Amino acid sequence: MQELFKAAIERGASDIHIKTGDVIRARIYGELLPLTQQKLTADQVKAIALKLIPHERDRQFFDTLLDYDCSWGLPGVGRFRVNIFRQRGSPMVVMRVIPFEIPTIDDLGLPPIVKEIASRERGLILVTGVTGSGKSSTMAAMINWMNQHKRLHVVTLENPVEFLHRDNLCSISQRDIGTDTDTFVTGLRAVLRQDPDVILIGEMRDKVTIDTALKAAETGHLVISTLHTKNAVQTISRVIAVFDPNEQEMIRIRLSESLQAVISQRLISRVEGGRVAAMEIMPVTATIRDCIKDPNRLDEIFELVEEGKDHYGSQTFDQHLMELVNAGTVDFKVALSAANNPTDFDLKMNMLSGSQPARSGARELDNFYGS
Repeated sequence: MQELFKAAIERGASDIHIKTGDVIRARIYGELLPLTQQKLTADQVKAIALKLIPHERDRQFFDTLLDYDCSWGLPGVGRFRVNIFRQRGSPMVVMRVIPFEIPTIDDLGLPPIVKEIASRERGLILVTGVTGSGKSSTMAAMINWMNQHKRLHVVTLENPVEFLHRDNLCSISQRDIGTDTDTFVTGLRAVLRQDPDVILIGEMRDKVTIDTALKAAETGHLVISTLHTKNAVQTISRVIAVFDPNEQEMIRIRLSESLQAVISQRLISRVEGGRVAAMEIMPVTATIRDCIKDPNRLDEIFELVEEGKDHYGSQTFDQHLMELVNAGTVDFKVALSAANNPTDFDLKMNMLSGSQPARSGARELDNFYGS
């Protein structure tokens, strides 16, 4: 199995699927491909799963486990975020590959504004996107930048811990939910007594987590977290909608005062193989804060992000997609299918077809996004 995992990672796998009654499969450059020919029995999947579970107490109750998260490392190969679950009564394992190497902002080809966002001293930064869009890599790169440039105490709350950060200029305390603290909520309540400068929350799952994260941002900390939303406007709407109608006006005010930036991303196929992150980046300006407060002005935010590219470093998905196409990183048809407004995107690309190609800053990202 170890040789199999190693071979899968060398081929650029991002996920490995181990399922009762099926061959082992790996997601390579977005496609789920078979790695073996022999189908696994339930006992074989169980044996593999038991080797991945770190705690003896959990192994003893394996037959009663329905959903289980943990992390697992293979020396010299990589780390994995592991989810063990049941389907049709039989065990299955899905493993997300986590590289040993911590990515840098430059490695990921992220726009320079991300470094400026990572340098903020307080407030809330949200990294958003669907599952598997590279949010964890982007947050790890931001923490890595802090570790190289600032002297801070960074506390992370993760389920499970993914990238392993070494202390450099920063002291980085990584807490695994279920091992180092019971829940996100209890960990968040305790973290304010742990002298943090930066708090990373693996995911803002519910009203209590969002409220506690906002309180941490309001008391002078920098809070970084994720949401499963597609763009900046949807992110703001989702945070507000979590709260009861009678609380939403106050949440709008709190969010407008605390939110520093929203980074939304999607992975799309590169011309030369692998994938690259197309990003919408919204640094929060004074005008955007006014729009967050006023529910009737929320739709103005998209245009403000588009217009603020030169002055504030903001960008929409479509603006970044145009850069990626002009740089030859992404095929036009692929970008068109991923655009927020395909008709408008097609028109703008035709208007700019004779102009000098823009620089996207995108680099070979297969080690981080390529799977």
